Amino acid sequence: MTLTKELKKKKQPKQGMLANVMKQFDTAASLVNLNPNIKKILEVTNNELIIHFPVRMDNGEVEIFKGYRVQHNNALGPYKGGLRYHPTIDIDSVKALAMWMTWKTSLAGLPYGGAKGGIQMDPKKYSNAELERITRRFTYALGENIGPEHDIPAPDVNTNAQTMAWIADTYMSTKAPSERSKNQHVVTGKPVGSGGLEGRDRATGFGVFLTIKYWAKNKNVDLKGKTFIVQGFGNVGYWAAHFLELEGAKMVGVQDAFASIGNSQGLSVENLLEYIKNNQGSVQGFPDATAVAKEDFFALDCDIFIPAALGNQITKDNANDIKAFLIAEGANGPTTVEAEKILLEKGVTVIPDILCNSGGVIGSYFEWLQNRNGELWELDEILMKLDKKIKEVFNRVLKTAENKEFDLRSAAYFLAIERIEKAYVQRGIFP
Repeated sequence: MTLTKELKKKKQPKQGMLANVMKQFDTAASLVNLNPNIKKILEVTNNELIIHFPVRMDNGEVEIFKGYRVQHNNALGPYKGGLRYHPTIDIDSVKALAMWMTWKTSLAGLPYGGAKGGIQMDPKKYSNAELERITRRFTYALGENIGPEHDIPAPDVNTNAQTMAWIADTYMSTKAPSERSKNQHVVTGKPVGSGGLEGRDRATGFGVFLTIKYWAKNKNVDLKGKTFIVQGFGNVGYWAAHFLELEGAKMVGVQDAFASIGNSQGLSVENLLEYIKNNQGSVQGFPDATAVAKEDFFALDCDIFIPAALGNQITKDNANDIKAFLIAEGANGPTTVEAEKILLEKGVTVIPDILCNSGGVIGSYFEWLQNRNGELWELDEILMKLDKKIKEVFNRVLKTAENKEFDLRSAAYFLAIERIEKAYVQRGIFP
């Protein structure tokens, strides 16, 4: 029985991301026949931090910010997960994202656990100098709750390489001079000049593209001429679109926080990126496209849909509108359990987030190793390693799905949870 079939037994209420991930976990745990004692451990977080901290603004006034860091599980290694700056962040959403990171790192075979965090704020309302002070003050407040062998943050929504450079510099400045260089890998996703990995900016989007590519190859589907739409045109959405366009696929719709656009004849990925850079970061008004009503975007004619924005975007209210035969989850938790049931009944394939967007955390692992070992990897080598790793994980998920007659999410969860359970069984539970 698949994860989705199990969910049919109960009518799902409208729910947030935490309820969504818990439902996925509970049902997957029954598929794995997870040890009930280990299930008790995995269904709760290890640590939850809520931090209030003051920062002086450019006008001299002090503003109080609320920051979060949730560490879900570290059975397989140090906590790992991004930091996002967004007004919708709350403790429940961070707990959900931290749990998804645990499954993602486990599925990818990495020596990491899962964590997530961020600050409840709209970064667009602050100057660059204010963002630097906010980031550094948050890092100082986190203190020893992060560390290169304990909890390693990375970029996420509205954070980037510059954010990570500020965090690394602040954290290292709290160490003795002789120890500072040993703590460079406290974060990943840093600028290349500050110990970052070549190509880390495209790792997640490249991974999304690779999972689409390997799925298409398995199904004998030629990507050339296929159409796709993207929700969210940040790093993930852009790079996934970039590589798909190189394969001959055609982007016909894009949605961001401000507008939705479409063109059945195709949108140039590079031209749109250039327009966004010169248009205050939005697709709104792009001259080679027609404006599309927000509620009509998911109904655009296309073959592939890449949700690469926030969670809970595909719901029971819009799942039936989707025309695509393949959904590749570039975002974390974009599809609710109710929506996925509808999609699978329609014959739509969903490549789940913990597989589809795992290129980012795999790239982070490469950067962490590079810093830890004092090495320097070139872009071609990095993309080759990323391709090899994602191909290996994708094939394991596909084989499990075929052997057990699971959908892809069920298969991915099965493998992720099974690996963590094995670690607990082999090591035991202290005391």
